[in-house]
Amino acid sequence: MSKRSRRYPRPVEALVATLGHEPQVVTIALDRLLAQEYRIREVLVVHTDAPAVRSGLEALHREFASGHYPGIRFRPIPVEGSAGPLEDFRTEEDVVALLRVLYRVVRDLKRTGTGVHLSLAGGRKVMGVAAMVVAQLLFGPEDRVWHLLSEGWAPGRERRMHPEPGEAVWLVPVPVLRWTDSGVMLAALADLDDPVEAIRRYEEIVRGERMRRRREFVERWLTKAERDVARLACQGLDNAAIARRLGRSPRTVANQLSAVYDKLEDWLGFAGPPASRALLLAELAPYFALAESLNTGNGDRSLPRKGTASHARGTRNR
Repeated sequence: MSKRSRRYPRPVEALVATLGHEPQVVTIALDRLLAQEYRIREVLVVHTDAPAVRSGLEALHREFASGHYPGIRFRPIPVEGSAGPLEDFRTEEDVVALLRVLYRVVRDLKRTGTGVHLSLAGGRKVMGVAAMVVAQLLFGPEDRVWHLLSEGWAPGRERRMHPEPGEAVWLVPVPVLRWTDSGVMLAALADLDDPVEAIRRYEEIVRGERMRRRREFVERWLTKAERDVARLACQGLDNAAIARRLGRSPRTVANQLSAVYDKLEDWLGFAGPPASRALLLAELAPYFALAESLNTGNGDRSLPRKGTASHARGTRNR
């Protein structure tokens, strides 16, 4: 068994590609993936109904019908709006229609356990942008986004679908910033047909998880005295005002804020500059504002929380 097979054990993988005027970007991407021993069994091409795109689609039909890719299914996926197939993307409604098509294609592949390779090399720029949104929503660590680069090579009048040996073409991986637990997120989104609703739910889940983690930090990492100074700092009070409000000395307030910053660095796994009031505000002001709006303070039980927090840290002696 090859290294690639051990690394990607899925029996089936698919290439999803956006198509513009140059159909060879699809075949070259497929050639490069097969050369890397990815086991592609289906190629799904998302396309508009523009005349030049239809011509490229016909070239792809001929290429797959020729037997050049035995065992690989070719499936064109048109982008359709309320009035039928779209020739271009001119309105917000057109872009949403594109997003829906890409979302459903990738979601359906993921439902069957198929690994997804997404090529952004063809079509309008908006197609690449929409495809990246879908990747961020649905991709797991085994899925890949690719872009195609070439140097000194062009398909020519005869529309060559494959470069000659020695012609420089590269398939470049594009990083995807995605949900940390794609299985959980996919389960939450799998029943949705509308990507706009999927984005709303995604954001809701992320906000809830972020707020739960902030609560855990405030309640389990900070002492009561540290919580008090952090809360007032997040309300915009300076050290002197906090000291007056709490009946403490400014030096005590400064020391307690310093302890909060140290714990905040540990909690975030911080590797950048030392934590500051700006970071404290960015991370904890939303939590304290929500607690205040619920009028229950830091111990409010209606804030998002996890059933257990065995990994939570207590206070530390410094």
